[in-house]
Amino acid sequence: MTRIELAPEVLDDFDRFFDYIEQHDPSSAPQRIGAIVDAIQILSHSPHIGRPVAGGMRELVIGQGAHGYVALYHYVAALDTVFVLAVRSQREDGFKREG
Repeated sequence: MTRIELAPEVLDDFDRFFDYIEQHDPSSAPQRIGAIVDAIQILSHSPHIGRPVAGGMRELVIGQGAHGYVALYHYVAALDTVFVLAVRSQREDGFKREG
């Protein structure tokens, strides 16, 4: 099973989501963050599932619409490890930082 490592900045992304959700739909915050975490866990069995993007990275699309997110990650086959670099809402224009 592939190991998954979250960059420390991903926690900042989660904080940003919590802040936004807290203002607009506080009761859904735990479920929405839980859905992101569950989706990222899929990478432990299917690290190539995300769509390829520049620089050898991949994007995992999670959910859709107002509840949709995208996780930017890099799979290193030699280490059998997925490094999740950032997570953003699908409505955001881009990642706050690129791996």
